Amino acid sequence: MKACARARYVRSSPRKLRRVVELVRGRNVNDALDLLHFMPKKAARMIEKTLQSAVANLIHKEGPRNVNADNLVITKALIDGGPMAKRFHPGPMGRASRIRKRFSHITLYVGDEEERFKTGG
Repeated sequence: MKACARARYVRSSPRKLRRVVELVRGRNVNDALDLLHFMPKKAARMIEKTLQSAVANLIHKEGPRNVNADNLVITKALIDGGPMAKRFHPGPMGRASRIRKRFSHITLYVGDEEERFKTGG
């Protein structure tokens, strides 16, 4: 059993999100939620909400009696770049400097302990 959750157009750069995802990829869901909840990064809040959504999707799909929360792991975690909002900021000597506000897409897959070894993640 496997389920996925996506958070699209997250207002944070992919680089900042990837630093947090590297810490929780392949971990048990309960351990990952504890780690994300107490991590002092804005990206951790977004990833925590997406992970909770993935677990809720799995429970809805399989039924609450068929899901054992202790055996759930994050089988795959992807951070992709989204569109960039381009702005201009006044620079020296009348020039304009470009500001790129980056967006990201978060994709998390949650499954059993056996699923982690099947997918190779």
